[in-house]
Amino acid sequence: MSEKLRLPAEDNFASELKALAAGDGHRPPGWALTPRQVVTYLMGGKAADGTAITPKYVGDKRLIETAVATLATDRALLLLGVPGTAKSWVSEHLAAGITGDSTLVIQCTAGTDENQIRYGWNYAQLLAHGPSREALVATPLMRAMEGGKLCRFEELTRMGSDVQDTLITVLSEKMMPIPELNTAVYAQRGFNIIATANNRDKGVNELSSALKRRFNVVVLPLPDSAAEEVSIVVKRVGEMAQNLDLPAPKNVADEVARVVAIFRELRSGSTEDGKVALKSPSGGLSTAEAIAVMVGGISQATFFNDGKLTPETLASNMIGAVIKDPVQDTAVLGEYLETVLKKKRGFEGYYASLTDLI
Repeated sequence: MSEKLRLPAEDNFASELKALAAGDGHRPPGWALTPRQVVTYLMGGKAADGTAITPKYVGDKRLIETAVATLATDRALLLLGVPGTAKSWVSEHLAAGITGDSTLVIQCTAGTDENQIRYGWNYAQLLAHGPSREALVATPLMRAMEGGKLCRFEELTRMGSDVQDTLITVLSEKMMPIPELNTAVYAQRGFNIIATANNRDKGVNELSSALKRRFNVVVLPLPDSAAEEVSIVVKRVGEMAQNLDLPAPKNVADEVARVVAIFRELRSGSTEDGKVALKSPSGGLSTAEAIAVMVGGISQATFFNDGKLTPETLASNMIGAVIKDPVQDTAVLGEYLETVLKKKRGFEGYYASLTDLI
């Protein structure tokens, strides 16, 4: 087992990528796999030699096909969705499958400036010798352009609008001017951009219409059915528990189903049968948060409860996921416990544990 806490997708799934790359088919310039093989890598299946390919994304295959087809053109891809819909996960695996390198990433924040997007300077070199290519510090975007690879922009709408528009020239002209050197960097074939964004959180900066036109938008939805969401959570919890060297209790799937059922009802604002309207908490209660609750519960069970995963070990993690606003969300959860969960068979442990904590 690697001593690194987390490996890039291309290292974690190197054997699958190698098996897929051995197959035949037309590859766009700079691509390590064919578009069909990239879809197989994300959705699961078999390589030409019979190697089993594990699914990385559980959802509509057509969305992934659209994303892959977009990246085979000169148009950039924007993965849009509420928090927790696997946008970053899909972005990473697309980059790993297409170019074998998912590490060219720019994490966008309110503090991201143009120098972190375009290029920076080694100021010791700059002061000693003036502007030169040796003094220039390449960003992931510049390295992607020079190497014909994919650059990933995480949470694009976190950046200020003026900084976002730095990308317009790159996306339109496939070049990046360097006026200090009276030159420019021209993108090699295979270069493209994958961006992720959500329009739900506070602090989101809307994309300008000029920038939006240069992206093809693929919306990643929350799972349609409870069964689909449970399967996603069970799969990811198993993978994360293994990476963290945590033994997975036998009843993980049963508890996942209960946690997901609670989250889905609170998230949707109604009970599963649609008979009772509910208030929703301020947080999203996404699939990603259900995964975090389960992993936290497994850790607590391993170290403090003799490995037994119970509602008591999960309850405190659930409280942290549900209650973001101490006043509003506590009232919402309390009402849900008394009007819905108290009467649900099989959820008695969750009702008692959650009630004790709020």
